Amino acid sequence: MADPQREVPAPPDGTRYRNDIETLTNLEMDNLIWAFHAIQNLDPDDDNSFFKIAGFHGEPFRGAGYSNAQWWGGYCNHGNILFPTWHRAYVLRLEKALQRQVPGVMMAYWDELATLPTGEPRDIPSIFLEPTYAWRSDEYAGRDPIPNPLYSYTFQRGIVDARGSFPDADYTKPIYYQTVRYPYSGLVGPNDNSVTTAHNLLMNRLGPQTTGQLLKDNVKTWLTGPVYRTSNGRVIINVGTRNHYLESLRAPNYTVYSNTSSADRWNEEHGDEAGFAVIYPIESPHNAIHLAVGGIQIPAQDASFVPDANGDMGENETASFDPIFFFHHCFVDRMFWWWQNCHDRQNDLGGIIAGYPGTNSVDAQGPTPGIAGGTWLSLDTALAPFTKRDLGIRSGKKRTAVTSKDVINIHKLGYAYPGRMTLPNDLTSPAARHAHLSVGGINRAAISGSFAVSAWAFSSNVNPPMLIGVMPVLSRWHTVGCANCQNHLEVRGHFPLRGYSQDKVQSTAFEVRVHTRDNPDGVPTQDGPRPRHRLKTGPMVEN
Repeated sequence: MADPQREVPAPPDGTRYRNDIETLTNLEMDNLIWAFHAIQNLDPDDDNSFFKIAGFHGEPFRGAGYSNAQWWGGYCNHGNILFPTWHRAYVLRLEKALQRQVPGVMMAYWDELATLPTGEPRDIPSIFLEPTYAWRSDEYAGRDPIPNPLYSYTFQRGIVDARGSFPDADYTKPIYYQTVRYPYSGLVGPNDNSVTTAHNLLMNRLGPQTTGQLLKDNVKTWLTGPVYRTSNGRVIINVGTRNHYLESLRAPNYTVYSNTSSADRWNEEHGDEAGFAVIYPIESPHNAIHLAVGGIQIPAQDASFVPDANGDMGENETASFDPIFFFHHCFVDRMFWWWQNCHDRQNDLGGIIAGYPGTNSVDAQGPTPGIAGGTWLSLDTALAPFTKRDLGIRSGKKRTAVTSKDVINIHKLGYAYPGRMTLPNDLTSPAARHAHLSVGGINRAAISGSFAVSAWAFSSNVNPPMLIGVMPVLSRWHTVGCANCQNHLEVRGHFPLRGYSQDKVQSTAFEVRVHTRDNPDGVPTQDGPRPRHRLKTGPMVEN
């Protein structure tokens, strides 16, 4: 674009930091906004355009996955050991594109752990809620305001979802489509367009202040989670997404830290051992924020359900076209680096548990383009479509493929995160042992798109039943035809029962519900069968 480039000077030690977006100076924010504005206006065929890079994650599909639901047509990795490293490379690739517009500009993160003095989470940063951006610094003085490139992205080219039962199915997006978040809907294919038009018209009538507050409330509900009183009278409040981020730092090895498939097996295998506490992989709280912004709601005392909400962040097909995606994943990358520092894994992620769920290409989402079904994944697996040249990694060959080993140490990639990255004080002691509810028998293939699973406790002296936990499931729209992953579509999960005495655990009835877009209140059955659940107690302490 026709504008003089402003190079951002490096700090004295040469390290460039990715900072909390709410701490940026006026000039830093202006530079970041300008860079995003610029790449969103590049030709969509340009290798550094937002359209091209956003399209790596899911749609527009390529390879066998373009029109065949037996394959995943996006490059993203979910439910396997490549989840943290692939997305680290992805955010870095976008950052390199931004730096072509403003040399030295850095990505920023949305701090999803940020709290108010009261302990409540801060609202979603206002920069993501403002349709128009007014320049803030003296260096940009005199410029007219522009459409905020972090609020929404306008498609410069249409994409077609050819994977449904007919062309132009659920996730087709026409040219000039603008990405949306909860409480709006982005389903604009012919089968959904009339419902979406009526829904979005209603949301517009509510006004931006009301719709913005609905988004804030949904995100805050996911971050804080349910509040319940246990058998010893203690109020447990740390069962939401924010706590799960911190609990993920306890994960004992990279395999179970990296993804939900591996962590579920670990929790199942070790659940009866002395000293066991449920392990949360980084992918789980990551999924929750996708669902919160994308429109999946969980039951809460002050929840306001909005039926027909389908934001783009809510499914893997289109999530990366919402600009907030990259700020969310920058935060996830910060948490990944934090875990590495806590476990002295800054240069070596350690061995992968051989044969574990999450180590094969058919696990969870299914194979990505160029990866055959049944391929064992490792830290040497190529992180397609990224090359070392794309990411600024020195190599003897221009287009040498990037692997997880290339992106382990972020300082070698040219960036860092501020602050000390040690284990928080309340996590330095071993996790207290507790019973937990093991859940299974939920078939992703029977559910279109993402959903949530909740666990409830029924007791004679408690009315209504208590919500004790929610598990987010970030999925894709067409899983029923995935022949390459049919044996890997069962959703499993584990809900810790903190504060429950041995007697109370045995005398309490539990129920599991599935919350879909069609049934936001949750249903206890899925096409007839009820999700399985069983108690795992082992040696317990009452906490």
